[in-house]
Amino acid sequence: MIILGLLATATTVATRTYLDNARMSKVTIDIATIDKGIASFYAATGRYPTNDEGLEVLTMPTKNSPTGYINKISKDPWKRRYLYINPGSKNPYEIICLGADGKEGGLKTDRDISSADLEND
Repeated sequence: MIILGLLATATTVATRTYLDNARMSKVTIDIATIDKGIASFYAATGRYPTNDEGLEVLTMPTKNSPTGYINKISKDPWKRRYLYINPGSKNPYEIICLGADGKEGGLKTDRDISSADLEND
């Protein structure tokens, strides 16, 4: 019984770690995709989206891009919208995921992930 309990605990921890890593990877991929959409928007318009336009403007058809600059804005792994701030703290704009807790700050999976931070990785 004890051995089965230890094996179950080890499996649960390993699975949770795997899922946490997968969620963090999804955030990185999503932010990179949105960042490329913003770069395309900037190349076509000579400006970055405003805070009022938000990220949704990247999905709207335009004369320069009949299908939009990206297909859709995915939600983060915790089913929340990515934040867009113009101007950003280090760059002209910033794309932010608030992590698992949905609050600023935090550690591990609760930590914020920003497009500005990903540039240094």
